[in-house]
Amino acid sequence: MSNEEFLNTAIQLAVENVERDGGPFGAIIVNKEGVIVGRGQNRVTDNNDPTAHAEVQAIREACQKLNDFQLTDCVLYTSCEPCPMCLGAIYWARINKVYYAADQKLAAAGGFDDAFIYEEIAKKYDDRTIPFKMIDLQNKNLPFEQWAKQEAKVEY
Repeated sequence: MSNEEFLNTAIQLAVENVERDGGPFGAIIVNKEGVIVGRGQNRVTDNNDPTAHAEVQAIREACQKLNDFQLTDCVLYTSCEPCPMCLGAIYWARINKVYYAADQKLAAAGGFDDAFIYEEIAKKYDDRTIPFKMIDLQNKNLPFEQWAKQEAKVEY
């Protein structure tokens, strides 16, 4: 299948999800052999889970199917430009490439505006809508010290 055909598959997943009262987002992950290994539709309201975006759902399914937490040889096709959360998940999964259809402006016009999140990220912690406060505990580095000592660990 071509990039356009894979992207149309993601768009179709989004349309089907809207018809079932879900959010207008769909995504697929394709491995290097051209096989779809993950599908995702926005399940935020169905699952009462704000992280259940289509891209995250597709990443979860692909990782389970491939039995790996890294998708380095995979491509993500998504009906809309990924939000900041999904962007982070894409980088953590080490996906090779992303193709998307609608951009941020179309998403915003459809009622899904992520601009405020990008603005919040750029602010100082105390100026954010949700303040971020560090509490300076003496043992704050203990988890990382223990990690450094651990011989049998999976690096990621």
